[in-house]
Amino acid sequence: MQTRAWILALATAAVVTAAGEEWRGQGVLHLDRSPYAKLHPVPVGAVRWGEGFWSERRAVNAGKSIPVLLELLEEHGVVDNFRRLSGRKQVARRGPLYTDSDLYKWMEAAAFVLQSEERPELLARLNAMVDEVLAAQEPEGYLNTYYTGERRKLRFQEMQRGHELYCLGHLLQAGIALYRANGDRRLLEGGIRFVEYLLAGFGPGKRPLLTGHPELELALVELYRITRRPEHLNLARYLLEGDERLKLQESEMRYMFSGKPFLSRTRMEGHAVRALYALSGAADYYLESGGAAYRKTLLALWDDMAQRKLYITGGAGARAQGEAFGEAYELPNAQAYTESCAAIANLMWNWRLLAATGEARFADVMERALYNGINSGMSLDGTLYCYRNPLESDRERIRNPWYNTTCCPPNLQRTLASLPGYLYSTSREGVWVHLYHDSLLRWRLEDGTPLELAQRTRYPWSGRVEIEPAPERPRRFTLFLRVPGWSRKATVAVNGEAAQAVRPGEYAALRREWKRGDRVRLELDLAPRFTAANPRVAENYGKVAVERGPLVYCLEEQDQPAGVSVFDVALPGGAPRFRAEERREFHGITVLKHDGFAWTPGLESEPLYGPAGEAAARGRRTVELTFIPYYAWANRGPSRMRVWIPVVSARQ
Repeated sequence: MQTRAWILALATAAVVTAAGEEWRGQGVLHLDRSPYAKLHPVPVGAVRWGEGFWSERRAVNAGKSIPVLLELLEEHGVVDNFRRLSGRKQVARRGPLYTDSDLYKWMEAAAFVLQSEERPELLARLNAMVDEVLAAQEPEGYLNTYYTGERRKLRFQEMQRGHELYCLGHLLQAGIALYRANGDRRLLEGGIRFVEYLLAGFGPGKRPLLTGHPELELALVELYRITRRPEHLNLARYLLEGDERLKLQESEMRYMFSGKPFLSRTRMEGHAVRALYALSGAADYYLESGGAAYRKTLLALWDDMAQRKLYITGGAGARAQGEAFGEAYELPNAQAYTESCAAIANLMWNWRLLAATGEARFADVMERALYNGINSGMSLDGTLYCYRNPLESDRERIRNPWYNTTCCPPNLQRTLASLPGYLYSTSREGVWVHLYHDSLLRWRLEDGTPLELAQRTRYPWSGRVEIEPAPERPRRFTLFLRVPGWSRKATVAVNGEAAQAVRPGEYAALRREWKRGDRVRLELDLAPRFTAANPRVAENYGKVAVERGPLVYCLEEQDQPAGVSVFDVALPGGAPRFRAEERREFHGITVLKHDGFAWTPGLESEPLYGPAGEAAARGRRTVELTFIPYYAWANRGPSRMRVWIPVVSARQ
């Protein structure tokens, strides 16, 4: 276990208080006064990051990805779109109608970095962007670089496609993140002025309002958590539920779910990102206002997604057409759309459901999405991005430095920057540990007792997690440790003595009087495993995926024997017999090796159709197959890759 010196060296900031500086005590979600929140996230700045799996990733994100993306936003005219309105530049507007949101997400990412660490140069760049944005705002509060000039007459006339309120939602989130970084309210106040403009002219008894692409709903609830102004929460409800005077499709939730009222829905459908953002907003509204019908609907839709429509990588959205969820068990591999933003939205929604329930199943989905479907979205050098994240690829170029629709790059950046805020929560009972990484929490119990909680681990490469909870004075509380559902077995020991039995897929609740010097050890089962899909997933019938801990693995062609295609191999049936090997490649990974078969000659030489009996006589040879973590593929150039591998018997 780490020494006390390690703890003191890592702790660079004092335990913060809310006195006079409420922003210091607010997490990714500020749920301290949310009546239906069981868990309360800790501030991003209360967690000091140690070495480990995400360390290099976050360092590259802050030091390279975020600065380079700002240069690209400048190069492609996104910032000039604001200067055009302020008169600072005489240029034509460039880019799609939603580009304002790309800059706002970049600003939010920068602000989250500043919640964790001091970066004067990044702060200066962020302050410059705040100035550019606010200089473009109209006196009455409206702010959008697309609906100006000749398009002014179209304001709020194209609500299903216009993204005006989507952009406002990201403006508010950027303003909130900056406020929580250093108390600077300038950008936040700019967003509030736009909200006041809406409240004056839209809503019940006034002009109808629809976001089209959800985002403002969850931002308004988070704004309410700061301002405590009921009109901010009520506007979110109006957008979610609509107005009985409006046509059916003009309610946001009804629009998102194929023209049917939200509270009657039981199936996930429609545009994946929009649906998951809308559900995040609905979960936020539930956390403030409750309602059995809201809770029932949220959980029914979660069950439908988790049981029938969720990729093993935590990705969501099977269809390119409409970027949408498919039917139950419609989970194609090569054609999987699985937009990076959808995996992020999946994490966002599950984070809110976790706060509402304290149930580990939601943290399990968060972890699955984070380590796989989100982590694959950005190259390891931090300069290339995936819009789609397929589970099978035939040498296509999957990552690019820029997209005209630039939603995913800054979305990935803000997720990585905010990651410390997802590790821990508190409740009246005690402290919750959701995700595992070398870190030090310096915060407080909900009775006000200052607390340090040090975590030391090489997770996910190692299944051992060591934790030292150290309240300022001895205190009785419960330490909740998530036991991931993938771990077939797990043990917990306190001060060297075995604790009560723990069950995968639940939180181990360790209640006792804790004091400095107490030590907890959690051991998880990292044995590699074959995972099969429900037989109704037709494309994966007779195949398995390889997993180890929270990581999904894949075959990438350059790791296989010369001349062997990943589409000409199979695994033997029976129990897996993996050999693990550590590599320094990709910032350090564990690769998995397993004996398999390669067809000789390759399957491309066979006719399209032939007698069924001849398949048994097909030639094959034994080869060693090498699996790498899914997130690491395509970091050595375009290549063939697949996650789901056929299984054959020894006689086949």
